[in-house]
Amino acid sequence: MNARVVAIEALERRLGYVFQDRRLLERALTHASVGDGTAKPGLDNERLEFLGDRVLGLLTAERLIELDPAASEGDLAPRLNALVNRKTCARVARAIALGPALRLSGAETRTGGRDKDSILGNACEALIAALYQDAGLDETRRVFLDIWSAEFEALSAPRPKDPKTRLQEWAQGRGRPVPVYAVVQREGPEHAPVFTVEVTVEGHGAAQGQGSSRQMAEKSAAQALIDRVLIDREGVK
Repeated sequence: MNARVVAIEALERRLGYVFQDRRLLERALTHASVGDGTAKPGLDNERLEFLGDRVLGLLTAERLIELDPAASEGDLAPRLNALVNRKTCARVARAIALGPALRLSGAETRTGGRDKDSILGNACEALIAALYQDAGLDETRRVFLDIWSAEFEALSAPRPKDPKTRLQEWAQGRGRPVPVYAVVQREGPEHAPVFTVEVTVEGHGAAQGQGSSRQMAEKSAAQALIDRVLIDREGVK
């Protein structure tokens, strides 16, 4: 059996839905590069992508309000943006093994198109639109809640503190002065500088870190001091 046919069957099993209109599914999986980009409008997935973006926005907004009825629009908007964007759609596409089912040009296939965020993200939106047109909103909602569940969980999970915050909380919790940061070197051209920053915690020495900005170098230095000194002595978590 053709490898792509096998991939499409596996994709439908993952979705828990078998498309009735096979031409609609094929359009959702067909990239605009097929036929050197000369396919007639509607034969690739660009129009479906446009619709899918709106369907995803609706379903995501609906779920966010359901999860947090008291949240303001200002609270909800960044969450929606985090859940409906190219990178998120690409992650979901990888999770459901969408890449092997895509129909791409030979050139896109040779250059790794099946794992490009742009292609996967757009195809994921197109797939949602095709599902909406083939099965209706209720079935699309069911599939969406399933395949986006990990993204909702990641959004609500506590985010790890950055190294500077961890280092400062550790120092203050033990009665030490706050860490002191100093730029000790700046190299490279104006458009691509490299900063070297040294951080010092009284009684616990110093460490250096580098980065393309002062802020990044400070975080690198803080992590270096945590890794080199504090974990060994105090068991920083």
